Amino acid sequence: MQSCMKCFLCDGPLYRFEYEIDIARFMSRARGGTCTMAKSDPPHRVLHRANYLLHNGFGGYHIFHNNCEDFAIYCKTGLLVTERNIVGKSGQAVSFIGAPLAAVVSTPVRFLMSNPWGLVLVTAGIYCASRYAADIGVRSDVAKVDVEDLAITLGWQSSTEFLSACHSQISASGT
Repeated sequence: MQSCMKCFLCDGPLYRFEYEIDIARFMSRARGGTCTMAKSDPPHRVLHRANYLLHNGFGGYHIFHNNCEDFAIYCKTGLLVTERNIVGKSGQAVSFIGAPLAAVVSTPVRFLMSNPWGLVLVTAGIYCASRYAADIGVRSDVAKVDVEDLAITLGWQSSTEFLSACHSQISASGT
């Protein structure tokens, strides 16, 4: 849906996502979902994608596979993760999964270290490496997809067919 900035923020803070940052700044961020090394397209292309998707849909919302961060990054870059069954396409999802995973993966290494700070450094290193590998600007399973071809790329035969299926599903659920 489209709204004004004041309504969107609802008296909350505005967090600015940064594009085309260098690797040092990327790694210095403690939390994922705040930046990418991918380059943003010009504003007219970004607005075209957003308006097209506003009227034609972006698929069903999923916290790990298709969330607001995925929508915004696609609108800004035109880049789409082509691998469908990967958990954590977006930076926030990777951070949510990556931090605990880094702690678990580094746990066996703790027996090799006598200092607890070593474990902290190994865990942080694994976390940073997972964030870097998941960044849309460096991934190998990413393609630039025109917004008009998005429905076909995602496996829908057409945007109108997808929207019809969504409307049918909504009608069937009684909402």
